[in-house]
Amino acid sequence: MNHSIDLAAAPGHLIRRSHQISVAVFNAHLAAADVTPVQFAILNALSDTPGVDQITLAKRVAFDPATSGSVIGRLESKGWVDRFADPVDRRRKLLVLTPDGQQALSSMQSAVVAIQAEILSPLTPQEQGQFMRLLSRLVTGHEAA
Repeated sequence: MNHSIDLAAAPGHLIRRSHQISVAVFNAHLAAADVTPVQFAILNALSDTPGVDQITLAKRVAFDPATSGSVIGRLESKGWVDRFADPVDRRRKLLVLTPDGQQALSSMQSAVVAIQAEILSPLTPQEQGQFMRLLSRLVTGHEAA
């Protein structure tokens, strides 16, 4: 007997759909900036930790180091990130935002605040807080496992 899964009630499906919606809202607001959510996350993390190494940065934004290298390469080709060898360990690549990268990041930050609000807009303020707490617990619980 075949029992199909109700996708409308499947957590994986709903998380995937919410991710699609989140990316679509991000792109609608920042299409002119020619930046992806992952690129923004890397720029934002670099702003907080200039001179961080590539592997630590990838962990900080929860992205695999191999793929983050190509994302960083695209940011470097835009002139937003500089990558240089660690003077102590030449194999380690350190990263900093360029002045253009800092300016690009600054110009995106108010849009990203609006994006976050729009993503959560179907929920009441109380539901937004509850959703974010539960979502954070879900992620933290799986990261710890």
